Amino acid sequence: MRASHDTLTSERLVLRRFTADDLELLVRLHADPQVMRFAGGVYDRAKTEAMLNERILAYYDQHPGLGIWLTSERATGAPVGTHLLNHVRNDTVIQVGYLLYPEYWGRGYATEMAARLLRYGFEELGLPQISAITDLPHVDSQHVLLKIGLHRDGERHFPAYGDDPLAFFTRDARSWLAEHPA
Repeated sequence: MRASHDTLTSERLVLRRFTADDLELLVRLHADPQVMRFAGGVYDRAKTEAMLNERILAYYDQHPGLGIWLTSERATGAPVGTHLLNHVRNDTVIQVGYLLYPEYWGRGYATEMAARLLRYGFEELGLPQISAITDLPHVDSQHVLLKIGLHRDGERHFPAYGDDPLAFFTRDARSWLAEHPA
């Protein structure tokens, strides 16, 4: 995913870079109160457009190989949400994460592609460590992070995400790859 034409696939899913033409997909995702309950609250169109331009499109060039990507079903091409492998805002920590439209919850999509992103980050990008954060009450997401092989490492506070502590998960490349051979 180092070039604009690159994609990343798993058994049922494909990731691709966002383009400016994908704004409506992102607006729909960020306007859903269920989706955004543990992701900073609903975004209006202006905030979503700013995020697309600054945190997604510009980020691809600033940090080759990292980013937030559109996640779609391989079989149908239907967009199911986003997956990310990027910096925690205003920090050096590299995180894995996801947001899915509610109609795709419970199908294992978050787990499947997040695990694929760990392999991509460790094997192809050579990242020494990948982490994740969730709101403390978001136990479903915490379960996904444990399933993909991250370990809970207490709580951390990241100012860009508010005043509350967040559940912090992390894993180093060597130990994760030893437990998850290709």
